Amino acid sequence: MSHRGLSLWFDQVAEDGDPLRPRRPLDGDFDADVCIVGGGLTGLWTAYYLARARPDLRIVVLEARIAGFGASGRNGGWCSALFPVTTGALVRRYGAEAALAMRAAMNDTVREVGDVAAAEEIACDYRRGGTLYLARTTVQRDRARAGVEDDEALGSPDGLTWLSATEAAEQVGVAGVLGAAYTPHCARLQPARLVRGLARVVEGRGVSLFEESPALRLEPGRAVTSTGTVHAKVVVRATEAWTARLPGSRRDVVPVYSLMVATRPLPQSFWDVAGLARGQTFTDERHLIIYGQRTADDRLAFGGRGAPYHFGSTIAPANDRSERVFAKLRLTLRELFPGLSRDDFTHAWGGPLGIPRDWHASVGLDPATGLAWAGGYVGDGLATTNLAGRTLRDLSLRQLGLGAETSLTTLPWVDHRSPQWEPEPLRWLGVNAGLLAMSTADAEERLTRHPSVTARLLAPLLGH
Repeated sequence: MSHRGLSLWFDQVAEDGDPLRPRRPLDGDFDADVCIVGGGLTGLWTAYYLARARPDLRIVVLEARIAGFGASGRNGGWCSALFPVTTGALVRRYGAEAALAMRAAMNDTVREVGDVAAAEEIACDYRRGGTLYLARTTVQRDRARAGVEDDEALGSPDGLTWLSATEAAEQVGVAGVLGAAYTPHCARLQPARLVRGLARVVEGRGVSLFEESPALRLEPGRAVTSTGTVHAKVVVRATEAWTARLPGSRRDVVPVYSLMVATRPLPQSFWDVAGLARGQTFTDERHLIIYGQRTADDRLAFGGRGAPYHFGSTIAPANDRSERVFAKLRLTLRELFPGLSRDDFTHAWGGPLGIPRDWHASVGLDPATGLAWAGGYVGDGLATTNLAGRTLRDLSLRQLGLGAETSLTTLPWVDHRSPQWEPEPLRWLGVNAGLLAMSTADAEERLTRHPSVTARLLAPLLGH
């Protein structure tokens, strides 16, 4: 297939001169200290930090297609401190100290990604401009302000701040904005440049990266492919949405699709009104998630949920596209930025992300088997993968007798075990009912001008 068509981001790295040709596949058995299954950001960050900490380790990465093929090369380009479980929910489950430690770790991770990109000369258009959570109705305004107040009550020194309508308009020219919550803890970047650059860096550090080498099964001490087996003391599962294809893990996450559109590079006259001059990312307070950024070459890249879950956790190229959802995204973006025309759009793409049953991302390692994992990012993985990679480094070194417990290995998401999803057809009915409910909640608020009852009932199921 033409990998260039996977996303705007892959199209751009092809323009940069990346041929997007697969590296050699695994050919025969291989002995290693650590085998990482998945050549996206989780797997590559893990390999990077292990190789940097212990250059003498034998590290293997197995990738089913090419590095960055999955969500790592198709996402919205938000390197954000967002964690899929809210801070409030973490407080209720683990206590305030642990919740704030998790939040601080995520905030630090945003900076860490930029620091590594700079140090390793990965030109990924990293720019830390924060995120604007726009409010365009009175209900959304109240919800955004409540989020700011919740942060203040937690005593977080670097939480959300409230921007008035005038202050918000100075940052972004979105129609009808009544105010916004703002966090500085997000950077916009070009994700395919990051993941493809990281793949080159880890190879330069001696990591063996085999592509077109899908793992058939993971077992204690080995990862089995059709062309060979990697034997290793630590085997890391870093397959995110594709986890649903692995025996024994088919109900660990559901692959749900998020789709995106992008415009051509827009003229300065457009940006004089639209703003976003400092690399800010943006969303609003609706329930069915949207996300956008101004790219380094002055495009708008914009995405959202709304595509259906496919029966049996099916992942297929045909699911990457939905003309209905693309049309809705273009319409929504034109509502936000009335200066756009239908002819301004050039790219449309999509891909699956992994959602665990309790919406709780996790990382861990079973010392009895040496099997490790990370994932379930619910679309908030661009930064979280980096924290996962550093945590898996520490867990793996401890398993190999080369390290000890660290501040990362005691964070509350470590060794969390999400319950499995229901068998079909209950899974199909439940997930799609949830997606429909989020759309219904937004319609409910438009009609009633009151907070959605539907959304309140669903909140505990969505990590809130």
